[in-house]
Amino acid sequence: MKSAPKALVLGGHTGLLGQALMDALARSSWRAIPLGRQDGQIQDVNFLARTIKRIAPAVMFNTIAWTHVDLAEEYPAEAMSLNRGFVSSLVHSIKGTSIRLVQYSTDFVFNGAQQTPYTVEDAPKPESVYGVTKLAGEQALGTLPPEQYCIVRTAWLFGPGRKNFVSTILDACRKRDHIDVVHDQTGSPTYTRDIAQWSLKLAELETCGIVHAVNGGEASWCDLACEAVNLAETSCRVNPISSAQWPQKAKRPHFSVLDTRRLTQATGIVPRPWPLALREYLYREYLPLHS
Repeated sequence: MKSAPKALVLGGHTGLLGQALMDALARSSWRAIPLGRQDGQIQDVNFLARTIKRIAPAVMFNTIAWTHVDLAEEYPAEAMSLNRGFVSSLVHSIKGTSIRLVQYSTDFVFNGAQQTPYTVEDAPKPESVYGVTKLAGEQALGTLPPEQYCIVRTAWLFGPGRKNFVSTILDACRKRDHIDVVHDQTGSPTYTRDIAQWSLKLAELETCGIVHAVNGGEASWCDLACEAVNLAETSCRVNPISSAQWPQKAKRPHFSVLDTRRLTQATGIVPRPWPLALREYLYREYLPLHS
């Protein structure tokens, strides 16, 4: 009997997306193996190369990244080391092998200047250290053969297993009667369980190049917060405020909605609207634990 193909999930122990991938893989025909800091010196290129050689996966999903957007402005070298340097180490470890890499990136590679969803053909122009370092991570893959990797750009993740924007909003509403949320930044809310399923499909089809993978529709942070509060049936009031009223160190794109046509062309999958995905997350994951 043919053994199940192995998938290595970097960040699979505790990461928001990594945990969703581990769960999706466990429900599939793949054998999932997590790898993170608890397993050794993950950023040491020799440790990484030895571990990858020992496991010999068919595909790697890299969810490890510096995701603290504002802290990246204070620690740009550290953010670059993880978001580009770590990817370079992965490239070094699999060059010349048949191992395929699915690398996750972000809507922050765009500056938000346009008013229509960003396609995979649109030129990146990041305006934050986080966006710059994530784009550098994408570019680090360029020394691999094009058929060996897939860059999956996603955005505004929510899901079980770790703190996220939606859980933060609802946790705050359990303690306060009102919250202030920015209304002039628009993007693509995305459920981690959905992107995990799409990622498996992309891996199985050996899709290469850049793919935008987010739930359907668009929302402001305020829209997302309001929908979550309404579904949770709390009495908390959501007050819309401008970005200027909530100053942050990193510049955020005012519009970063991602176009998912390439995902649909590659897999046949049409992502469901984000409100439906949010409803599933709240009723299946969050509310049963906080009722």
